[in-house]
Amino acid sequence: MRARAWVGMWSAIVAAVLAAAPAAAQSPITIGSVTAAPGAVASGQLEVPARGAEAGTIIPISILNGARPGPVLALVAGIHGAEYPPVLALQRLRASVDPKALAGAIVMVHVANIPSFLGRTIYYTPGDGKNLNRVFPGRADGTISERIADVLTRQVIDRADYLVDLHCGDANESLRPYLYWETTGAPPVVEQIRQLALAFGMDHIVIDNSRPNDAAASVYLSNTVITRGKPAITIESGALGQSDEESIARIERGVAGVLRHLKMRADGPGPAEHPVYIGRNEVLRAGFTGVFHPAVERGHTVAEGALVGRITDFQGNTLEEIRAPFAGEVLYVIGTPPMTKGEPVGFIGAPAKPEDFPKK
Repeated sequence: MRARAWVGMWSAIVAAVLAAAPAAAQSPITIGSVTAAPGAVASGQLEVPARGAEAGTIIPISILNGARPGPVLALVAGIHGAEYPPVLALQRLRASVDPKALAGAIVMVHVANIPSFLGRTIYYTPGDGKNLNRVFPGRADGTISERIADVLTRQVIDRADYLVDLHCGDANESLRPYLYWETTGAPPVVEQIRQLALAFGMDHIVIDNSRPNDAAASVYLSNTVITRGKPAITIESGALGQSDEESIARIERGVAGVLRHLKMRADGPGPAEHPVYIGRNEVLRAGFTGVFHPAVERGHTVAEGALVGRITDFQGNTLEEIRAPFAGEVLYVIGTPPMTKGEPVGFIGAPAKPEDFPKK
């Protein structure tokens, strides 16, 4: 009886000790030269090296390292330098998210394209004239855009478990909010992407079946993540180079929803319940260089053949009329006069049909 009692007492002591023991500890996280201890925030920059006579640049980042283990979520702003709400939203999130209440880690890329941001350029990076979101996964020996993409791929994408690419209408785009559900990848990843899109909480989700599936020529930031077997979404919140409160707050709410969905934080808004899925979609492009005159506004619905806008020469003579190729909603339309041949004039999307959804 005494032996049995001793065993029982010892078992109770061991159980009590194990119950009181802390959960597995989170490890420090290092990206580039920036290291964040568990439960702490650290900031710094990634270096994009010069190449010959061509200057390099920096990529400012912050790491919010949680007190408990969990996934690594990357949030990337400023791929296009004149898209400001994402940049401002990340500054606010850095100040408001408590890493001590976080599981896992958040890696914030505050401004991915510093040359474009400081140069106030739309679409294209000064120096090489390339669109950073068309050169992924980049090249270490390439032009400045390609070197930025290479650093982001190696230092951020390769370290992340999930990624949200934060965009808005560029300084020339009048855009209504929406996000992309990219369907490249294996069915389990595609479903994870859908759940991530719902968690962000926006009411329009564009089904994008057009992205490449070659990891060595992934083209887009989010697609680079997906072709490596991990979920990512691209969101659009804001327009025309503005820094309005509604667009910034929408991004903050969306990130809070993603943190809840990934179980990185207990609180946050629930997922979108009845989003509008956009199936057929098309970017309309200019056939001429000149002056653009829009005939529609963002969020308007248009019939097939409706006038979206016209391009005139610099004296006012009409060169081209751009018409809707199908009935749908104007997701964005260019809201400023300058127009170059080949550039977008608008984006039209129609409600999804069953065949637009990926097969499970």
